[in-house]
Amino acid sequence: MMRMKLAPFLLSAACCLSAAQADTLKGYRLTVDGIAADIDAGESTEITLPDGRKVTARLERNEFATYAGERFSFVHPSTMAVTKTQLSDTIVQHLLATAVGTVVVVQDYAAVNPVSLDQLMLQEMTKETVQAGGELTQQKASRRLADGKELIGLKATVKTRTESVDYEVLGYGGIDQGVMVITRIDADNASTDQQVIDRFWQSLTIDF
Repeated sequence: MMRMKLAPFLLSAACCLSAAQADTLKGYRLTVDGIAADIDAGESTEITLPDGRKVTARLERNEFATYAGERFSFVHPSTMAVTKTQLSDTIVQHLLATAVGTVVVVQDYAAVNPVSLDQLMLQEMTKETVQAGGELTQQKASRRLADGKELIGLKATVKTRTESVDYEVLGYGGIDQGVMVITRIDADNASTDQQVIDRFWQSLTIDF
């Protein structure tokens, strides 16, 4: 009796599994001469063209990608996504973050020069840790981009009993416009994530 009851269930489960496998979606759709094929990065697929020829296509992901905002652009690992948030009518925030909490933030200002906001930004980033007993040290800092533009602001470190976190808050502005850059990295993650921040600074361009 148990076998009679279980058999239909097992058959149904197998059918559902087959249907799920058949409906698995790929991450990309590749179109060659009007013929489309679903494919994931790193995969190859065979496509039959309208004239009957069969060709093999392969999709590879570039190691790095360029992200562009209204007034800037930079290069980042292609496996990481940049999140865009409209903070107000004239301020847009662009956030790049790793799984362990290393952060690059670019705030794009369309109506104000944000350079003088560096202290306020630093306080907002560190206040919870400082209120919990963290020790904040800071100093003036600057970075010069490849095209000669110089960002100015602050460099800081917040230390607690268990961690040390480095911050940079730097801005570049003109008449009623500018960008503010904020980076955060835990010292314990520098060996793996510092390269993300370094490439950001090496590739950052500001377009005004």
